[in-house]
Amino acid sequence: MPRNDLKSLWDAISAGKLSSRFVAGHHATVALSDLAAASCLLGGSEQLRDRSVLIATKDQVTAALALIELDGIARRLILYPHDLPIEHIRFIVASARVDAIVSDRMSPEDSGAVGTLISCGFPVQPAQCDRTPGCATEWVLLTSGTTGRPKMVAHTLSSLAGAIDVSAPQAHPVVWSTFYDIRRYGGLQIFLRAMLSGGSLVLPGAAEPAADFLIRAAALGVTHISGTPSHWRRALMSQSAQQIDPQYVRLSGEIVDQPILDHLRSFYPRAKIVHAFASTEAGVAFDVRDGLAGFPASVLERTGDSVEMKIEEGSLRIRSPRTSAGYIGHQSGGLTDPDGFIDTGDMLERRGDRYYFVGRRDGIINVGGLKVHPEEVESVINRHPEVRMSLVRARRSPLTGALVVADVVPKTAPERLSDLEAEILRLCREGLAQHKVPVAIRFVSNLQVAETGKLVRQPCVMSS
Repeated sequence: MPRNDLKSLWDAISAGKLSSRFVAGHHATVALSDLAAASCLLGGSEQLRDRSVLIATKDQVTAALALIELDGIARRLILYPHDLPIEHIRFIVASARVDAIVSDRMSPEDSGAVGTLISCGFPVQPAQCDRTPGCATEWVLLTSGTTGRPKMVAHTLSSLAGAIDVSAPQAHPVVWSTFYDIRRYGGLQIFLRAMLSGGSLVLPGAAEPAADFLIRAAALGVTHISGTPSHWRRALMSQSAQQIDPQYVRLSGEIVDQPILDHLRSFYPRAKIVHAFASTEAGVAFDVRDGLAGFPASVLERTGDSVEMKIEEGSLRIRSPRTSAGYIGHQSGGLTDPDGFIDTGDMLERRGDRYYFVGRRDGIINVGGLKVHPEEVESVINRHPEVRMSLVRARRSPLTGALVVADVVPKTAPERLSDLEAEILRLCREGLAQHKVPVAIRFVSNLQVAETGKLVRQPCVMSS
């Protein structure tokens, strides 16, 4: 199946070859073969030919089916995540020159005076439409910034799917699943892996508890599943995590430390555990399959690969054909430097023959002029077998500007917390410089995780 469009998928649908493949959500499961003569767009796909289309649905399955139907039909597809506030709609409409919206939740008053509003939903309905691809569709993703308006990042399907190997035949049916929203980069990668490589896809509902999602995924035979480390830490707290028996587990989106890799290995001994580095702008750079945190230094030195990487001032920079074509609308700043490299802002440290991610440049805590990456401290805390997950943050100090404190979700009984605190602090003193050791540990029942799957972090006191 080619990587530049979904035409081969449509050819297989039309020929009735996909009877066993499906896309499943919280409220509906749709066999791909049903799309041969039906549509979730209520017959409206022909109205969207050569248009700039905003897909703003609550339901992920509806969004997935719309993407299948509209690639090669619409000139531009803009993916609007369900968690993004609706007030951004008018800005997106104006900046991306949207002239049609596909939605299962939007009223004309919300649509920013767009002329065409196509309703979508279930069940799919009979529709005779000309689905002959007529253009190379531009795919636009919105960044997951925590403040301000999102940036709009333009891709082609080729740049999005460049890291997906569609040539290897599958000996057994593959059922993909993900904790991500497919309208974000990480989730879209899994959607494309499933659709382009011959698999099915199980998606979580907008407000579906993780425990219920895992039970449903197990019932549908999930074999491959992905999420951020925070997704996985929360999932493994649930008894339902034992319901699935995946062959393949993939992590991305946050720093992957050794404790979460080891925890997944103990939970799913038959699974191949893989962690990947990617960003919305730079695309997928590489993945790591040896079960260890970080990555071999040789990854930066490899030749013959289309992805080039280097480290400047401690930050990973990437030049790749998978890089976004650029920002859409009135966005500030360029995407690449004069040599075509993207500065990811992800900071690395070399230890022996391996590089380790230590944090984001914009997340540094300044303790009296000394730098602290919260993720580096979390990695040490998470090594303790009685810690589920942790979040390191700054506490303002009149003397040093900031101090390091940590919120910790424990596994242990309440009467053990005093001893656990002492053990965590001992671990930190043994593994970290003095200014990185938390001055206080607070035990909490849970930590807030954003819809993107990443820990919600407070703005840090920045280093100078």
